Amino acid sequence: MPAAPQVSVVVPLFNEEGNVAELQWQITDALRGFTHEIIFVDDGSTDATVQKVATDDAVRLIRFKNNAGQSAAMFAGMKSARGEVIVLIDGDLQNDPADIPALVTKLGEGFDLVCGYRKNRKDTAYKRLQSRIANAVRSRFIGDGVRDTGCSLKAMKRECLDALVPFIGLHRFIPAFIRRAGFKLTEVPVNHRPRMHGVSKYNFANRAWRATKDMFGVSWLLSRRMRYEIASEPVNQ
Repeated sequence: MPAAPQVSVVVPLFNEEGNVAELQWQITDALRGFTHEIIFVDDGSTDATVQKVATDDAVRLIRFKNNAGQSAAMFAGMKSARGEVIVLIDGDLQNDPADIPALVTKLGEGFDLVCGYRKNRKDTAYKRLQSRIANAVRSRFIGDGVRDTGCSLKAMKRECLDALVPFIGLHRFIPAFIRRAGFKLTEVPVNHRPRMHGVSKYNFANRAWRATKDMFGVSWLLSRRMRYEIASEPVNQ
């Protein structure tokens, strides 16, 4: 088994045949200064997405039998990652891989999780308004301290994985779980680009109700989180 890379980039994919080859090239170019691996997780695509991925020693492809959702794809990729740092990025090219080195470098300033936030979003005014309201409600209710949880671009130290609980909708609450576990997080502005190929898989109708239910569930779960400190190591009698 080769040595673990410095960075593992996890990319969930669902019907992104027009984006994935260019995205792979951009990630590889952005990470020339790091040893790295790219883990594409195909979430049951029905187009030619899988055929567009060029696998090699630094690129792996995980394929789901059926569509399981973005959270499942992210979690499977993170659990498979071998890097000291794990980066999450969307597969639609709206996140800019050129921002990844800055997020990874920021971890070196004493942070465990660095979240990107889209300073100049290339979305419709209606979609930006939806996101602003949803982020404000979620942040106030959950207390994760993140202004743009909808931005998938994140970098975390691999020990943060222990804080995550797998469930449908996890991708919206990654900062909440990691922060509540005692890890230190921060945010940095990142580039946001218009979608050039394919269509968004999400809309307000299929997102708002699920996110609201998840918010109450996560709030309850975080309130019930176990907290303990071991005073001494076990002693054999």
